Amino acid sequence: MTALPPPPARKLGLVIDLDTCVGCHACVTACKGWNDQGQGAPLSDQNAYGSDPSGTFLNRVHSYEVTPATGPAQVVNFPRSCLHCDNAPCVTVCPTGASYKRAEDGIVLVNEDACIGCGLCAWACPYGARELDAQAGVMKKCTLCVDRIYNETLPEDDRVPACVRTCPTGARHFGDLADPESAVSRLVAEREGFALMPEIGAAPVNRYLPPRPKGAAASGPLTPLVDVKATGLAGWLDRLLERF
Repeated sequence: MTALPPPPARKLGLVIDLDTCVGCHACVTACKGWNDQGQGAPLSDQNAYGSDPSGTFLNRVHSYEVTPATGPAQVVNFPRSCLHCDNAPCVTVCPTGASYKRAEDGIVLVNEDACIGCGLCAWACPYGARELDAQAGVMKKCTLCVDRIYNETLPEDDRVPACVRTCPTGARHFGDLADPESAVSRLVAEREGFALMPEIGAAPVNRYLPPRPKGAAASGPLTPLVDVKATGLAGWLDRLLERF
């Protein structure tokens, strides 16, 4: 039996507060801008200003309107990007080893020189977090701005992912989720942060902080979401929002 590799010394990831995300898409714009001028080829767009535009984005925000049985309707904004899973299916299925998880910090990356654009990783990812760049012919994904967070020429405040740095409401947090004393780990513990679709066994590193029912006080009860079960991302989100 082949021994499993040891867990990463650190687990860098994001904690996203669904209670304070306003769906402004500043994180989407910042991610696109940074990765257009960072490592590798820019993220391509097709017919960007036409009637049928498409393009490569490493971070997307979905918005849902929730209408509870009583009370006013509520909009929940749900940012989605790579979750840097401990048991990443995209890494397992990659035929060339282009997709890999770093031992030192747990970040899942793609070696674009080895990627053949076969799409297996996109099919395997249960969160829909992979995107084939139509122009480059290779898979792209969130890197947690690895070319930024370790860049000592930047001011220390800027050594975080671009999406975190630009979020106007402070809904995005970055840190080491393997350290129980880190700010992000304490935030997850205090706010009952949850993993997305834990039942599938991918063991995502990123966590979400649940939204509160509309009108609840800041110290009021949190919506219990950790026991939600579903067979796919869409179904999981439907059930998540039904809990309001």
